[in-house]
Amino acid sequence: MPPIRKLAFLGALLALATAAPSPAAPRTLTVGASESASLIPDPVVAKARMDLAVLGGLTEIEVRADWTRGKTAPTTDELAAFQASALAAQLDAVRLVIAVSASGSRQTPLSLLDRKQFAQYTASLAESLPYVRDFIVGNEPNLNRFWMPQFDKRGRDLAAPAYEALLARTYDALKMVSPHITVIGGAVSPRGADRAKSARQTHSPTTFLRDLGTAYRKSGRSEPIMDMLVIHPYGETSKTPPTALHPKSTSISIADYPKLVTLLRNAFRGTAQQGASLPILYGEYGVQTAIPFDKLGVYTNLGSSYAADAVSEARQGAYYARAIRLAYCQRTVAGLLFFLVSDEPDLDRWQSGLFYADDTPKSDLAVVKNAARAAQTGTLTCPRPKPKQKVKR
Repeated sequence: MPPIRKLAFLGALLALATAAPSPAAPRTLTVGASESASLIPDPVVAKARMDLAVLGGLTEIEVRADWTRGKTAPTTDELAAFQASALAAQLDAVRLVIAVSASGSRQTPLSLLDRKQFAQYTASLAESLPYVRDFIVGNEPNLNRFWMPQFDKRGRDLAAPAYEALLARTYDALKMVSPHITVIGGAVSPRGADRAKSARQTHSPTTFLRDLGTAYRKSGRSEPIMDMLVIHPYGETSKTPPTALHPKSTSISIADYPKLVTLLRNAFRGTAQQGASLPILYGEYGVQTAIPFDKLGVYTNLGSSYAADAVSEARQGAYYARAIRLAYCQRTVAGLLFFLVSDEPDLDRWQSGLFYADDTPKSDLAVVKNAARAAQTGTLTCPRPKPKQKVKR
């Protein structure tokens, strides 16, 4: 090599060696909501609903698709609603997630034919909606309200193995549509009794996830069944802060993140399914607020003993901002979805939105919006981990 070229080459190597490493991209967290108000065939109305979510600082919206036995594709009207919602989301740069679940426990897809038709229906949605690349399979299959049976006559878990079979088949069907689709499994509730002889048969998320891992291992499957796990981390009441821990129970809250990661690690370690490193989505976290007197006129069912646990808007804002910060500082958590953008008008339902039922903002909107934006731009800070103390011998 000529001397001049050799010097230039050495100089380039030296520059590379002394260059400062490029800074790592900041940690970010998606903040959105679970609400199907944009699921309407009218594109103008759908866009207005999506605009409201954006006004609240939200960048992801989950809508629901109800499956019933025999259904292998959405009806014309259903598809029009999904297309309008997807178009509105695309125009607003909102990530749209579709949660497909049976419309009640009487429609639980238990047979092989049911599972095939459920998977076919979900895949049909994916084929018709190329903008949507995120699908949740099921809704709280650990509760008898949405999945039956939960136990057999000997008290053994029937729900987790049946759900694993459905999740596996739907995973394969969606990946056939596009390998880039994110299949989100679990959708478990935060609590359950684990009592087969109870009047209300339910499983705790702790038991359900453990049994889901056992069913997956027994299936002999060599492919994953999900790309992400979703859990609904509601507090026991709206007065329960998101920092509440459950070290001695089978419940799981946002603050119980280490417990959840350990459960996933133990359930799937050594298999093709991610465990401890599996991305987590917190879906359906809601805190209800008391409705001020001057807003009661936009609500219905005023005689109901609604929301005895309702808190002030200031407390809702504080809890929502705290939940965002907690989730942001948990390494494998990808997103947090509040339950509702706007309150449900029926006072016998949920009033946990950032807006009243007439879509006017609650007083804590700015607090939540600022926290959401900070999480989504990576400007929140997390406490430094405490150094491990040396054990004196």
